[in-house]
Amino acid sequence: MLVIHRRIDPQPVWAAELHLTFEARSKSRLRCFSAEGEDVGLFLARGQSPLYDGECLQAEDGRIVRVCARAEQLLHVTCANAFELTRAAYHLGNRHVALQVGDGWLRLLDDYVLKAMLEQLGATPSHIEAPFQPEHGAYGGGHHHSRHGDEDFNYPPKLHQFGVRL
Repeated sequence: MLVIHRRIDPQPVWAAELHLTFEARSKSRLRCFSAEGEDVGLFLARGQSPLYDGECLQAEDGRIVRVCARAEQLLHVTCANAFELTRAAYHLGNRHVALQVGDGWLRLLDDYVLKAMLEQLGATPSHIEAPFQPEHGAYGGGHHHSRHGDEDFNYPPKLHQFGVRL
């Protein structure tokens, strides 16, 4: 089994590729197979952003592995004008939908309920198959209260204990 613990900067040469959906690229622990058929175990640090298309990983044996975003069934959303597109993005964001943003379009994983909502809003959703790379979010690695990596302050959040003086 090819065991991977490290994310590294993109490299010009790699020994294997992982073709993964967005859901799989979002996991820190994953058993999968390389494009070459080798059994792979991902054991990445938790709380990091999802793997992106073209990112490289380094296996325990030193080999470089390139991540490739696998094509998925998506809704490609366009609108008659910028206001309607912004409105569609607002309603999708209000539902915490993972969203890829392009110049004049939005993409999201195929969902018939969201498709109907978008049509009601006047948007034009169409089905496509393409790699999905949504925005990661304004907070980067998520919303944290601990200061991971800052050794003087690397502690978990305290539980609130009402009535107890510290």
